[in-house]
Amino acid sequence: MTSESQNIEWKQSWHDDYLKWICGFANAQGGRIFIGKDDTGKITGLSKAKKLLEDLPNKIRDQLGLMPHINLLHEDGKAYLEIIVEASTVPISLRGSYYWRSGSVKQELKGHALTEFLLKKMGMTWDQVIQERATLDDIDDATIALFKKEAVTAGRLPDISGLSTKELLKKLHLLTEEGLTHAALVLFGKDPGAFYPNLFVKIGRFGLNMVDMRFQEVCEGNLFQLLRSVMEQLERKFLIKPIRFEGLRRIEELEYPVPALREMLLNALVHRNYMGSMTQLRVMDDRLSLWNAGTLPLELTIEKLFQTHRSIPCNPLIAEVCYRVGYIDSWGRGIEKITDACKTAGLPEPIIEENSGGIAIELVKTPVKTDQVASGKRWESVGNEGSEKGSEKGSEKSSEKIIGLLLQTPRLTIAELAVELDISTRAVEKHLKNLQAEGLLRRVGGRKEGHWEVISS
Repeated sequence: MTSESQNIEWKQSWHDDYLKWICGFANAQGGRIFIGKDDTGKITGLSKAKKLLEDLPNKIRDQLGLMPHINLLHEDGKAYLEIIVEASTVPISLRGSYYWRSGSVKQELKGHALTEFLLKKMGMTWDQVIQERATLDDIDDATIALFKKEAVTAGRLPDISGLSTKELLKKLHLLTEEGLTHAALVLFGKDPGAFYPNLFVKIGRFGLNMVDMRFQEVCEGNLFQLLRSVMEQLERKFLIKPIRFEGLRRIEELEYPVPALREMLLNALVHRNYMGSMTQLRVMDDRLSLWNAGTLPLELTIEKLFQTHRSIPCNPLIAEVCYRVGYIDSWGRGIEKITDACKTAGLPEPIIEENSGGIAIELVKTPVKTDQVASGKRWESVGNEGSEKGSEKGSEKSSEKIIGLLLQTPRLTIAELAVELDISTRAVEKHLKNLQAEGLLRRVGGRKEGHWEVISS
């Protein structure tokens, strides 16, 4: 039996609130709503199907400006309606609000998501909008020179060495007859912070939790400058370099793989919402997390990021320039590359979640005991749960604490539980999974609006 999905919705009876669903379908990819079916798709029938068939077209036209196809169908002597909604080429609103269908969920678009949606319907993105206050004097010549040099190495552009700054920006579609785009300032600006105050990256060094703040730094500048300064700060000040030997050769490598760190930072700088909060990089004793403002494109979910998916850049102009200079590829492989780098380094795969209007990606360390290196055996020390010998006892205590915390506050998130227990989010996820398997805990509702329910024995 077909289930509810991106394009199908079932309702037992009609309610005017379902105009939001029609609006969401029209703004997304279109879809069908069946009136007279329950949540399992079983036909329950409508007692006044013909009357509804007469009333709905006028109601939908008057409130949404749409004329969907509505069919009266019969099965097993029961009547039900099929409303076929086509995808609209223009934004559709209901009483001033805009809705979107994502997966099997209807959501109202607000803030930056609404701005992006409206721009997209007009065939534009934020980074393509003209910054009317900017002139060519706001472009940094040193960054332009760096771009030209690295573009030659990447080999993704024809010879641009003889182009002036103005000619290069035009070639990259960063300068039009109307002026410089937002992308031009983000990529090559002398002082992009004068136009976008939260463009900087804040790096903080913590202990095992967010309460134990040790020191912090702020990196400012355009995208090319940020990429270098953040990586330099991490290497010089925030991350340690474990030492190992290959024969007589001394080798120092960062505790997290540089390719993963670089890809994480590039993803954040390329895909972030530049009108939102600053990018935040948190380095702790046992993990590192990077948060950037801006939600995923409406067509993507966290789950799809770990699967083969097409590239849907939020800032296509910025992404194109980074592709041309060889910093990124154009196939939507960013998460795959981070995961592969972590796997090669012997680390768990990255943890990604939508948090506080942005995307957070976290790397967790897996220390190796020195006396087990030769044999290749690893042991995992997560948070402060103890050594291999005491891990079982520590695990029991953590599980008990989780139950106690959720009894008091059922809506605690995984990240909040990790802070309360001074352990990693991955360790919390493992405990929650075990508690659910033992029948002691149950998740009610979705990730954003749901809560945990402790099951009494």
